[in-house]
This record gives sequence, C-alpha cells and structure tokens, in this order.
Amino acid sequence: MGEISMEKLWAGRAHGALDKAADDFNSSISVDSRMYRQDIRGSMAHAASLVKTGILSGAEGAKIIEGLGGILRDIDEGKLEIDPAAEDIHSFVEAVLTERLGDTGRKLHTARSRNDQVALDTRLYLRDRTADTIELIVKLIDALCVQAERNTDAVMPGYTHLQRAQPITFAHQLLAYGMMLSRDLGRLSDAARRMNYSPLGACALAGTTHHIDRMMSAAELGFDGICLNSLDAVSDRDFCVELTSALAITMMHLSRLAEELILWTSWEFHFVELSDAYTTGSSIMPQKKNSDMAELVRGKTGRVYGDLITLLTMLKGLPLAYNKDMQEDKEAVFDAFDTVNACLGVFAPMIETMTVKKENMLAAAKGGFINATDLADWLAKRGVPFRTAYRLTGEIVAWCIENGKTLEDMSLEEYKNFSEVFDEGLYEDISIAACVEKRTSAGGASPVNIQAQLDYLKQVTS
Repeated sequence: MGEISMEKLWAGRAHGALDKAADDFNSSISVDSRMYRQDIRGSMAHAASLVKTGILSGAEGAKIIEGLGGILRDIDEGKLEIDPAAEDIHSFVEAVLTERLGDTGRKLHTARSRNDQVALDTRLYLRDRTADTIELIVKLIDALCVQAERNTDAVMPGYTHLQRAQPITFAHQLLAYGMMLSRDLGRLSDAARRMNYSPLGACALAGTTHHIDRMMSAAELGFDGICLNSLDAVSDRDFCVELTSALAITMMHLSRLAEELILWTSWEFHFVELSDAYTTGSSIMPQKKNSDMAELVRGKTGRVYGDLITLLTMLKGLPLAYNKDMQEDKEAVFDAFDTVNACLGVFAPMIETMTVKKENMLAAAKGGFINATDLADWLAKRGVPFRTAYRLTGEIVAWCIENGKTLEDMSLEEYKNFSEVFDEGLYEDISIAACVEKRTSAGGASPVNIQAQLDYLKQVTS
C-alpha cells in the first residue's frame, strides 16, 4: 500500500502549511489512536444511519461499511500501521477510507463533525474500559472473600489511631475493604449508566440540517438514548470527571489496604507474609523482603488524583461549545484507567497468595488490654452506669500496667478491691474469643455477621 495523504480535515480555509512544531503540538494521535476500534464502529453506525435516511445510497453505505471493516481488520492484523503524522485517529481512518474508496469515502462525514465524533468515540472507549475495571474489582473482592473465609478464626487487634482497640478477626478487617470496593463498583456502574447516551448527530454544536435518525445510531451502538442538547453533547466531559472521580476513590481504598499490608508485613507486626512473586529484595541488605507492589499502589494513587484535578481544571473555565482544551481530557482519563487497572491486576493475586500469621495476630490481640471495653460492658450489664463502669475499668487497667498484669491474670480478690460487683462470671466474658463472638449486633465482628457479610459480597459480585 502506498503512502496515504494526510490532508487536514479542515484544509481549505487556510493557505499556508502549519508550522511543524505547531502541527506536532496540535496532534493527538499518540493518545487517541487507542480508540481506533470505537472510531470505526461509530463510523459504521453513522454510515448505516445515513443509508436509512436516504443521504447515502445502499450501495454507497455498503461500500463504506465494508471499507471500514477492512481498515479495522488490517490494523488488528498488523497490515496497516497507524500513521503518527496523522492529526488524530479520526483523520487517519477517514484518510485511509478515502484512499481506498475515493469520493465515496469522502461522503462518510456528512451530517457529522469531529466534535460529536470525538465525544462518541470517547464514550464508547470509556464504556469498554469501565467494564474491564469492574471485572478487576470483582476479582479483588473475590480474593478478599477467599482470604476472609480462610481466616474467620484469626483473632487480631482492631485499631484506632494505630493503637490496639478491640478484638476482631482478620476476616472482619478484610471484608471492610470488600464493602468499600463494592461501593466503588456502584459508583463506576452509575457513572457508566449516565455516560451511556449518544452524542452522534449533535455535529459541531447546533445539530444538522440533514434528516438523520439519531436514535437509530444510538441503538446500533448500544446506548440507552441520545444527548438531548447538541451543545451539551459536544462540550461537556463530566462523564470523564465522574469516572475519574470514581477511580480516584477506588485508588484511595487500594492505598489504604496497601498501607495496612505494608504495616502487617513488617517485623513489628508480622501478621502476613506476601508471596515472593509480589515482593522484591534489597541490593545491599540480603534479609529484606519488601512490599514494593503495595508501595507502588500507594504511590500511584497520587497520579490518579492528579488526573482528576487535570480534568476539573481543564473544564472549569471553558465557554460553550467545543474548545481545543478538551483534547486534554483523554490523556488524563486514559491514564487513570491504565493506572487503576494495573494496580488491580497485581492486587488480587497478591491478596490471594499471601500467608496469614494467625499466631502472631492472636499474640498481639492478647496484649494492649483490648478487652477493656468488654469489662466495662460486663459491669454495665449488672447495673453499673456505663460512665462509672468506664472509669472503674480505666482504673483497673492502670493498676494492671503498674503491676505487670493483664485483665485475665487478675484474681477475683483483686477485682473485688475495685468493686464487689465482680464475680467469677467475668472471666468468660472478657476472654479474647468471647469478645469477638459476642459482637452479634448487625455488622459486628461475630462469626454470624462475618458470614452475612460474605454472603452480601458474593451476591454483589455474582
């Protein structure tokens, strides 16, 4: 195949050639070339719509659709390389089509502008990427559920302020992240639903004088309807902002879990050990096993936050309708999806393959007086006002610290020095296992609640 002429789609008004530096600066082919499938698919639907309304003959439409299919096949099979000198993917596809079909190819852009074409391609592409991301989040939730089921009996300290607070299970901790990620699924699904309206036919900004059928092309492309205002259709990218916002929140959740993994894998905690497949070593310290994948997720979170700020800043001062500033939308939102999907791609198997050190978790749970709340509750259930019970328990904890004892080690006589309310029954209630099992309020740490949470997440991801 010979060299394809990449004449600008807007050639005619201008007489002089665009400066080379300006041409490179104006080009978006390096970013939007990834949308070639969506661009071709959108053009096929547009051609079919033009045939239906009589703007193209059946023969012309068939020739264009066949030609577009050939371009798609050739790119997929490596027979046609996308020209980096093209202004954008839309120009490239149209230039190739025109080279192959002549004047028939030049008819494709009737009743269409690059403004609605770009908006269409972006929506189609992001719809596909959102589906990919949702699938990856589901895999991570499944991995968390698998580990939770393996560790329903793994008692550990729950923390506030990074101080040991109350006993829970490792399953309960993991399922908290499962719940967060389930809401991320909801946000992405909601954003995708709001995005799923076709801008095709809005043209540059005011619609077209041609008698087109926008609903036909929308249905052909799997949209739920059409954008009802042509100005809005081509000049807003709130769907990019909303998707990137949902991705930023997802990264925030991943970063929090990553931070916990980094803490848990340290010798100071030693609650879990990550597989060698998801850790690295040191160039100088041979004993090191670093949680680098988790650290990278934590670091890349800032990158996705930056993508969101880029989009918000780009849009905040734009008058209607299309402005070239909007070319910057794709690099930001594409990067957000690339980053999130890469993080999710390593996170799920990293969780699946980690080893849980139950004995270390239990040892930590037995220290730090994390059953103190249960002691106060025991007193409250016997008529002691909770605030009084709270103060009394605090005094007992202080005494234990001074005397090197735990709540379980204290004798009944020592307890009675603080209050005659105490009896032998308290020991059963303040055991670490009982502290977990008794938390039967909905959403609590008890085994029955853990099962309910597992059932919910499995339903969400099914």
